[in-house]
Amino acid sequence: MASYVFGRRPDGIHVIDMDKTWQKIVLAARMIAAIENPADIAVVCSRPYGQRATLKFCRYIGATAIAGRYVPGTFTNRINPHFMEPRMIICNDSREDKQAVLESAYANIPVVAFADTDSPLKYVDVAVPGNNKGIQSIGLLYWLLAREVLRIRGELSRTEEWDVMPDMFFAIDAAEIEKIEAAREQEAKAEAEVPVAAEAAEWVAAEDDWQAEAAEGESGQW
Repeated sequence: MASYVFGRRPDGIHVIDMDKTWQKIVLAARMIAAIENPADIAVVCSRPYGQRATLKFCRYIGATAIAGRYVPGTFTNRINPHFMEPRMIICNDSREDKQAVLESAYANIPVVAFADTDSPLKYVDVAVPGNNKGIQSIGLLYWLLAREVLRIRGELSRTEEWDVMPDMFFAIDAAEIEKIEAAREQEAKAEAEVPVAAEAAEWVAAEDDWQAEAAEGESGQW
């Protein structure tokens, strides 16, 4: 991965050359678009924060998602109930998904993998350099790859923006989901309390008017 590194920061973190990342995204997109049946493309991701991006990518491209635990023998054991013979494999991380990468080498299946600076490239045919450990970065990489595939297929023009936001590919933590649900419940309670408060205010105002009229009537009798 040294050829994809642009430099190194003072804290020791390597910076990836984004120009080479885009070149590899275009190359991978051309390979994907060349396959007639998109369902013959298997996208493997075992990391939780990359599964949402994997499912979204497969939804817009038409590929087959293997999100979650990879069952050994999926590409090599015909007795396996999950057995499949894909024409291409896309994996989120060649280190975490090493079993799928190894079996693809046995079955002679080309592999496209998102690779960080410390990712092994053994049995990987096309490595797309990028940060595959961040929630936003892996989602953005899948979004860019999906958009480029649609453009090459002619389903999306290069002169128009894709109406799908990159945020749709980002994973959401359970704690964040709970916060969003709690905020929605508070908003719903507040909206429900507003009519009640307004109705109570109307009743109070009507009672004040009635008392004022009664007081005027009593003073007129005297």
